Amino acid sequence: MRKFGDLFPDVKPIIGMIHLPPLPGYAESKGIDDAISHAVRDLRVLEQIGVDGVLIENEYDRPHRVTATTETIAAMTRITRAVVRESASAVIGCEILLNDPRASLAVARMSGADFIRTDYFVDAMTRPEYGEFAIDAAGLREYRRSLDAEDVLVFADIQVKYATMIEPRPLGESARIACAEQADAIIVSGSRTADAPSIEDLREAVLHSSVPVLIGSGLDPENASTLLAECAGAIVGTSLMRNRAVAPAATGRLMASIGRTRG
Repeated sequence: MRKFGDLFPDVKPIIGMIHLPPLPGYAESKGIDDAISHAVRDLRVLEQIGVDGVLIENEYDRPHRVTATTETIAAMTRITRAVVRESASAVIGCEILLNDPRASLAVARMSGADFIRTDYFVDAMTRPEYGEFAIDAAGLREYRRSLDAEDVLVFADIQVKYATMIEPRPLGESARIACAEQADAIIVSGSRTADAPSIEDLREAVLHSSVPVLIGSGLDPENASTLLAECAGAIVGTSLMRNRAVAPAATGRLMASIGRTRG
């Protein structure tokens, strides 16, 4: 079974995000071909600048659904497969928002992607507009086995942004439980998109984790060196984008700030 270091042998990997436009099934969608073109265009920018991985999300399927519909799973599979085929160097992952890790895992397995992200893995949390989120780490592991997908890694958020813990506990305890439930990496974010986690939260997660800890939000050229010194790497979205697409200049500034640009 693969581990994080098998996918990302270099230190401090940076995983850039592809935020897809509305997919088929949403009124604003421009169709599957437009979504694929968007994803491949963003992939090429990210690879040219030198990211190590790419995470594909259906970010602009608004309002988000808690679980995926059949057309979303089909569209995500087709898009992710196209990105996997076009990738020259980046490790590819996917996540279907808002809380459907089984659907994400099925997409990854059928498209050839290497990892998924799941926002809700071991923490019982709630949001006013959605209610309490279902969590089933053991069931997800069994589903992964049933798909012969044990080489698809699970990157799990703990105490994820925007949601409230139903039974509060220390962040380090969530990290420990996620490791016990066999997360392959742990993600720590700030309180909302573009907010970075505190150094204290990163240190607490690392202290209680037996797997790599990643920054899940808020990394930018100004804080990158300081925050990356505390953890194993980062997933980066907002600071790389302009007008909902990856911007070469913004991505180049981030990578240059940590001394790792190819552009």
